[in-house]
Amino acid sequence: MVSLSPDLPGRVFRTRDTYVVGQEKVREFARAVLAMDSVHHDVVAARAAGYRNIVVPTTFTALLLAEVVNDLLAVLGMGISLESQVVLHTTEKLTFSRHIVAGDELMTTLTVVGVTERGGAAFVNTQAEIRHVDGELCATVTSSILLADRDETPGPDSVSAAALSMSANSAPEPGGSKV
Repeated sequence: MVSLSPDLPGRVFRTRDTYVVGQEKVREFARAVLAMDSVHHDVVAARAAGYRNIVVPTTFTALLLAEVVNDLLAVLGMGISLESQVVLHTTEKLTFSRHIVAGDELMTTLTVVGVTERGGAAFVNTQAEIRHVDGELCATVTSSILLADRDETPGPDSVSAAALSMSANSAPEPGGSKV
């Protein structure tokens, strides 16, 4: 049975350095996720559309969250065996205050907003803010991570059916766009 510290809610994780969004990184990411709109690749097209530089695809936020999510998983990893338990990213909601473009200098802060333990599994709910170094909010990312014991049945991908059922039935929060 997964059990997490009751002190986890309220924990805050911050990036240690700013992330400067590079044009080639945006283009490379856009190609990788098949985001072929010219605003992701061509500065002239992006400016013609009203942006000051090429625009990141929405899922680019995963790169911006990587450091703080890894820090969170390191804390969660204490006492958790990945051989006997599974970590599953279950839901994510992105809300943009403005488009992120190449040249932006960003910082990310992730806060654990809640922990729920049910049916032998634990859900860790987080909210991350991606801000420009001047403090302007660019995006808010709300997500949940499921931690569950693996079944007794053979196979590395077996997870408690009750835990997966709870995950599948979790409704996203209202508002914003769900990606």
